[in-house]
Amino acid sequence: MEPVNKAVTSASGKRRLQHGILVMSILCLLIVCAFIVSMNTGYIRLSPLDVARTLFGMGTEKQSLILFEFRLPRIVISVLIGAGLAVSGCILQGLSRNALADPGILGINAGAGLMVMLYISFYPTTSFRSIFLLPVLALIGSGLTAALIYALSYKRNEGISPTRLILTGIGVAAGISSAMIVLTLKLDPQKYQFMATWLAGSIWGSNWKFVLALLPWIIVLLPLVFSKARVMNVLNLGENSATGLGASVERERLLLLAAAVGLAGSSVAVSGGIGFVGLIAPHLARRLVGPKHELLLPASALTGALLVIVADTIGRLILQPSEIPTGIVVAVIGAPYFLYLLTKVKG
Repeated sequence: MEPVNKAVTSASGKRRLQHGILVMSILCLLIVCAFIVSMNTGYIRLSPLDVARTLFGMGTEKQSLILFEFRLPRIVISVLIGAGLAVSGCILQGLSRNALADPGILGINAGAGLMVMLYISFYPTTSFRSIFLLPVLALIGSGLTAALIYALSYKRNEGISPTRLILTGIGVAAGISSAMIVLTLKLDPQKYQFMATWLAGSIWGSNWKFVLALLPWIIVLLPLVFSKARVMNVLNLGENSATGLGASVERERLLLLAAAVGLAGSSVAVSGGIGFVGLIAPHLARRLVGPKHELLLPASALTGALLVIVADTIGRLILQPSEIPTGIVVAVIGAPYFLYLLTKVKG
């Protein structure tokens, strides 16, 4: 019977892998389609033919300016922050074994945002050096917030309670958000308008400098997290089981938490307060490819990228020449889904 069971398990695993690859291929195709549509979307219309000519260097100077300096950087940033926030949420959900964990809900985004806000309030952000400094400051803010939430929700001999973690994160996020509102009231009108837009989740860093500032964090941290997929599978079995299987639970947990904080903080530094991406994308990916992190993590990254690029395109399209911040469009989708999850998740 044992060889038969192994054969069945092997066949099942192979089918799951093939299904996961098919799903991720479809997600990649949808991202490419959304990318193309987004390049053609804006107050100044560029037809698909104009976009194709411009990409190959045959467009007018105006078309090149619109496509290469305004639209393409923003689209690339949308993909990067969508992947970063989604994988961050997937890590937090796996470590806490809580379906409601998300860098926005847990307050990590708020901590990063507070640090970025303090810097923007007192220093210019147009210099090349300051743009590269923003992800570092966001990492510091999100790291301090994550450490505070971890310390408050941890109890000796009990570990981290999923319910206590969520409630602590919500409380810390509310406190930081209140502090940010108080600080915005002290800003001059121009900076106040900028911060109000930033808090709503507008992708404000929309030039190639911000792409270069964000890209190293994504390139380094995503492969690191993907390489820890099997470790996350083991950690999901529970602390005692993971220890029995030889995993260094505390070290791996802190490493993955640091990666989640880095992904969320660097993304928030250029995207503003976009919430729910880290909540929705992992859940959708889990429904599509299952709970194994070898497939779940890359599927979450692709789902998050697709979600943000579609939300940003919709936000730019609906109220032209004005635009709706991407965070608001995502929230319109995310809030009902969050309420739905609350009805399904037991404390």
